[in-house]
Amino acid sequence: MHREPLREVALQTTLKGVVDVLYDLFAHYSWVGIYVLERQQLVLHAWRGPQATEHLRIPITEGICGSAARSGRTEIVGDVSVDKRYLVCFPSTRSEIVVPVKKEGRVVGEIDIDSDQKSAFGERDRTFLERVAGILADRWQDLTLSSHAREEGGHDESHRQMG
Repeated sequence: MHREPLREVALQTTLKGVVDVLYDLFAHYSWVGIYVLERQQLVLHAWRGPQATEHLRIPITEGICGSAARSGRTEIVGDVSVDKRYLVCFPSTRSEIVVPVKKEGRVVGEIDIDSDQKSAFGERDRTFLERVAGILADRWQDLTLSSHAREEGGHDESHRQMG
């Protein structure tokens, strides 16, 4: 199995930094996570919030996160209690925004944010977070493992649970 440890550290450090900044800047962001698309699953790489989610891996066929990954479009859900796609993470969550990170038109990851307030996310959040996703996308190739290394083997999950 071929690994590129420096790139993995750079990826983790960058994603954790983005999560920390978003969580600290916006009081209505109750939980912030960044997932990376690996083999048709969204894998949680960094998060910040009061507690961890049980959804460390989400198949792209499931949930609001999966929907955003499949469509390549930002999903804003004002009331998660009425959206059948919602995968319950926390009882306090009322709304969610999921913003795909796209590299060369292909989804490579996403920013997932929950709020304890209904209808917490609007166009300003969408615009800002899509810009953040664009910045991440610009650096994605430098940060991520090569596609050859990803296809060759798995990754240890223990280092992914940051918070």
